[in-house]
Amino acid sequence: MPLIESAQAKIGMEIHVELATRTKMFSRCPSPAHAGAGDPEPNTLIDPVVLALPGALPVLNQAAIEMSIRVGLALGCRIPEWTRWDRKNYFYPDLPKAYQLSQYDHPVCAEGSITWPIGENGAEKTIRITRAHLEEDAGKLLHEKPGGGKIDYSIVDLNRAGTPLLEIVTEPDFETADECVRFSQLLRDVCRHLGVTLGVMQQGHMRFEPNINCVLTLDDGDEAATPITEVKNLNSFKALRGAIEYELREQPKRFLEDGREFGMGTKSTRGWDDARLVTTLQREKEDAHDYRYFPDPDLPVVNVSRLWVAELRAQLGTLPHELVRGYREKMGLTEKEAQALVDEPGETGLFEDALVAYCSLAGTDRAGGGKVVANLVLQAGHRLANERGVGVDALGISAKQIAGIAHLKERGAVSSSGAEQLFGALCESDESVQAAADRLGLAQVRDESALAAWCDQVLDDPAHAKAVEDMRSGKMQAVGRLIGSVMQLSGGKADAKAVREMLIERIRN
Repeated sequence: MPLIESAQAKIGMEIHVELATRTKMFSRCPSPAHAGAGDPEPNTLIDPVVLALPGALPVLNQAAIEMSIRVGLALGCRIPEWTRWDRKNYFYPDLPKAYQLSQYDHPVCAEGSITWPIGENGAEKTIRITRAHLEEDAGKLLHEKPGGGKIDYSIVDLNRAGTPLLEIVTEPDFETADECVRFSQLLRDVCRHLGVTLGVMQQGHMRFEPNINCVLTLDDGDEAATPITEVKNLNSFKALRGAIEYELREQPKRFLEDGREFGMGTKSTRGWDDARLVTTLQREKEDAHDYRYFPDPDLPVVNVSRLWVAELRAQLGTLPHELVRGYREKMGLTEKEAQALVDEPGETGLFEDALVAYCSLAGTDRAGGGKVVANLVLQAGHRLANERGVGVDALGISAKQIAGIAHLKERGAVSSSGAEQLFGALCESDESVQAAADRLGLAQVRDESALAAWCDQVLDDPAHAKAVEDMRSGKMQAVGRLIGSVMQLSGGKADAKAVREMLIERIRN
């Protein structure tokens, strides 16, 4: 057996997105992926269609089709003029029909490509999209009692069965686990901002299945491709990274042991063991012909007009990675700050509305106002949100109030600490910002005579003689102690910036 000189990874992704429609894909039964679903008891979200009772016929969910097209447009996919459904046949213990309604050769979203910043240090890379097709999710097989407890058999919960599922398939254009993880994170951001999924990983709203193999360069000059491994149902970015990195280490070793190469019937399905951090063989993977696809006779072909596509395209708005780039380049935010503002769609909307309101108040543009409003949201907003365990958009403060606080702070009418107090107070009140500032006594004093009196009192106090001497000798950081004393003397109402300037001028003179 020749030795391996190098190994080049080839990774394609299959990403399943549960769509947050109110009802399931082919029935009016409530969907567990919807925001209002809560935590239903097992086998309560079922109806004759889900149970495949005789005479029960499927009916298409238009909202699921529209959500899928919006995702496809965001991924640069071609939207065909018609699409249909097929039966994918094999034994499903968690789908009573024993087949899955899916799409085979006429998916709702066809080939496309997207260029996203997924490379090293945020470098852009183009990923080809093979297709994105709609299907119904399966139920869950449970191997312990609901709520815990051992059983010596498996039971089924059909709540998830029939939930709309968009499967996004890429070409094998990824070369590292980092690229796969970053792509998946960006896709989650996009889907959540489009409002098509809640994206709660722990609830299986997004599941990742990387298809991994390696092209090996051998020391005799030949090349060999290892068999493809598909790792199933990964529902965290940590698991996705771990499974890919494990397979990239192990596949060359397997090749040296058995010499197996990529070919028909060599693909295998493996699971990820989170405790042992290894993949484990589940079964040899079927090829497409094994599923015996054929068009479903009960579902009509859907014609997708160009007008319908244009209307859906108009709903896309600015995508999250585009917002991040704009926040960095036009507002001067760091990558971390910009990403924090787009992590939660509700917060992004609140920030954008507050920015529009601030620009109107201050007579500036987005570039001039972005940093001011972002600092307030990221500091005061995130602190309160973390304390209360909710998103910034759920604190109760309005975009107009945030803009008003930022305007007062930028004009020096309230201090930084005063702005934080105002933020917290207005989460509980719908009063105007100025009225709240007056009620709380947070307006800063900028009157020169009052500032001068406070500064002189602090400078004349023997307790501050050393700080004054330190400043005269060039240790300018000592001014902080003096500013603190003035602020204490003024009850926090003095303009700290003006105090600093006045103290420095007096000591120098």
